[in-house]
Amino acid sequence: MASIVRELSIHDELIGRARELAPQIARKAKSVELRRAPDPEILQALIDAEFMEMLVPKRWGGHEASLQTHLEVVRTISEACMSTGWIAAFYIGHNFLATRMPERLQKEIFADRPYSLIPIANGPTITAEEVDGGWVLNGEAPWASGIMDAEWVFVYGKVVGGGPRTFALPVSDVGIDDVWYYAGMGGTGSNTIVIRDQFVPTYRSVTTKDWVNGRIAAELYENPIFSTPLMAFILCEVMPVYCGGLRGAANAFEQIVRTRIATFSKSKMSETSNGHIQLGNALTNAMAAERLVRDLVMQVEQGIEHNNIDISKRVTLKALSAFVVEHCRRSINEMAHNAGSSNYHLDSPIQRFFRDINMLSTHVFCEWNISRELMGRDCLGLEPNHPIV
Repeated sequence: MASIVRELSIHDELIGRARELAPQIARKAKSVELRRAPDPEILQALIDAEFMEMLVPKRWGGHEASLQTHLEVVRTISEACMSTGWIAAFYIGHNFLATRMPERLQKEIFADRPYSLIPIANGPTITAEEVDGGWVLNGEAPWASGIMDAEWVFVYGKVVGGGPRTFALPVSDVGIDDVWYYAGMGGTGSNTIVIRDQFVPTYRSVTTKDWVNGRIAAELYENPIFSTPLMAFILCEVMPVYCGGLRGAANAFEQIVRTRIATFSKSKMSETSNGHIQLGNALTNAMAAERLVRDLVMQVEQGIEHNNIDISKRVTLKALSAFVVEHCRRSINEMAHNAGSSNYHLDSPIQRFFRDINMLSTHVFCEWNISRELMGRDCLGLEPNHPIV
């Protein structure tokens, strides 16, 4: 009973801290976008709130909280700023994924505190040549969200003459190519990792097979959450950003409905039937997305409990996630259209949510057409024809 009370108190405490920080995060959203990187004060506030160690094992001083706790914290942050929510989701989740690396590396990462700041670039763009005691890496790894403040980086490498592996490097061992000039998610600073003839010792690497199935974590930790199939976890990691962004856009649209006066007719949007319908639609869409994401996380937690997240289940989760993303994209686009021309000004919060969701909806984890195809193939008894599932 005491452990249950403690878990509930951690859940409520962390969510409460996120809600307290949300107004400050929202005020900084514009400057974060212009900066093209996370705000230092906000990042420190997230660290001080103990979010980064949320999913870290208690062995290392972490909270070992639930996926539901992660969902609500990241959703709340993303409601204020999707870029900040994306970085928070990955820093929290990537500390969790560090448990899939060799134990010696975990001791190194968590030596001084129960978290590190770790971007992961999983694109197959790094080559690795095996040498005595490890590998030598070369290449460039794009889309490294979190690299601007990183302490470690994890990259996917294709070993010459061997199989794929995941490698860990201190950030001092890599370079950064500043390419992050994007129309959406501008505040993530998701620049490119550059690696040139860098040696990585054996203990800082794991086969991609073990990385995906969490074999090492399963051997080290009793809590079955740490051996969650990789894609099932990643969907839980990122989906709160999407539904949080939709809720943030709905909040912004509510303010527009309350205050907008038509230029020529002088009619108040808050007094029109059409305004009422549009606002009700926006709020309902946000509520539906939140409930679908909570259901997705609940399905994963139940699958963990019963050791049952097979390929068909992962295909279903991927399809559900893609549906939520498409729902969020269409909902925010509709709000942006109904908000009027003046709300396409760059200072308008709904305009930022509009840019962010349209950019983020193209992410490979939740591509709408691929996810539907996989669902159809699974229903017909056909094998998946895409590697990310």
